[in-house]
Amino acid sequence: MTEFVSDIKAIPYNDDRVFRMLSDLSNLDKVKDRVPQDKLKDFSFDSDSCSFAVDPVGKVTFQIVEREPNKTIKFTTTDSPIPLHLWIQLKQVADNDTRMKLTVRADLNPFIKPMVSKPLQDALEKISSVLASLSY
Repeated sequence: MTEFVSDIKAIPYNDDRVFRMLSDLSNLDKVKDRVPQDKLKDFSFDSDSCSFAVDPVGKVTFQIVEREPNKTIKFTTTDSPIPLHLWIQLKQVADNDTRMKLTVRADLNPFIKPMVSKPLQDALEKISSVLASLSY
């Protein structure tokens, strides 16, 4: 497994508010206008999963598999050409100061790893920046 980790982001809200928002994927409705339409297509979601198509990869579906209140939200792909595991880690360091880190583990074969490592790390950083900038 290859691991990709985002920078730690500061979120100016308490961990309970952040967790409640991020652990219910139907809240993506509030940010769907920030999704780059030229990069992601057929974006859909419900409370436990989200799906999208991305060129040249194809359709990807993430499903929440575990929620640890105010600490961790774990996802896995149920429909993806590359098996991925994603988790969001939260840690409140003060009132209205929560730190967030995203981690992805991907089962990349040696042939594909050089081609997808940088785009995957860049995408992880962009996602973490968008999540950190939300109004919770």
